[in-house]
Amino acid sequence: MAIDILALAQQKPERIDYVLSGLVAGTVGAIISPGGAGKSALALQIAAQVAGGPDLLGLGEIKHGSVAYLPGEDPQLIIEHRLFALLEHCSPEHRQNLADHLLVEPLDKCDVDILNVAWMQFFMEVAENRRLMILDTLRMTHNLDESDSGDMKQVVGKFRMIAARTGCTIIFLHHTNKASMFSGAGGEQQASRGSSVLVDNIRWQGYLRSMTSDESERHSVDENRRGYFVEFGVSKQNYGKPFAPRWFRKVSAMDEEIEGGYTLQPAVLEKPKGKGGRNGSFSG
Repeated sequence: MAIDILALAQQKPERIDYVLSGLVAGTVGAIISPGGAGKSALALQIAAQVAGGPDLLGLGEIKHGSVAYLPGEDPQLIIEHRLFALLEHCSPEHRQNLADHLLVEPLDKCDVDILNVAWMQFFMEVAENRRLMILDTLRMTHNLDESDSGDMKQVVGKFRMIAARTGCTIIFLHHTNKASMFSGAGGEQQASRGSSVLVDNIRWQGYLRSMTSDESERHSVDENRRGYFVEFGVSKQNYGKPFAPRWFRKVSAMDEEIEGGYTLQPAVLEKPKGKGGRNGSFSG
């Protein structure tokens, strides 16, 4: 529908609705990281917070709504361990909010293809009346070549159509390319694996990357604890105020039987004490 310029001159448009900092409602975004960095745990915590759960990430106050988290790579038992670790930090009110407003539906046993009419209808129905839908990962949603710009234009186009028609924001999780992973450039906009369409045709891209050896030295984190620390930031943002990168640490579940579960929580990184000293004060 064309914009009525004269009407707009008489009445200013409504305020922009952000699901996360810089991520506009009804648009498509991505979170990229190397495998094993913790993007699935991050995604689950974001989904939980939007659904009315706790703000373990320190993202601040955000508007709540119904959320769907659709993991397609990990088996259900792993998802349950991650969810249990998160529930340890939830009040009774938080748990009820998640029961009412968070759909977690593993798709690892399905041959998903968003270009298939039936699967397109499935995603459209899941997105209907929801504020956020997270797809974990991009690879599980299609059977095409991620390096082919034409193929990826079709896939991203389907996501954008769903978001535009339902008003539901979509975040897909994706991997960084090998060059960025080995060079420590995971926070760059073009660190996404595959076609540049996966970056160019979306308006927001977050990243999660592991701490490097140099950074562990600079922040006085013992080398054997470095793997517990990751940085979350935004490498592409077309709207809103800039988002400052922040460090998280992986905190294991309190229940020792929950092996596959941990949460990401803000890390306060201290400077070295004395000449070349390490404070060694962090634990996973």
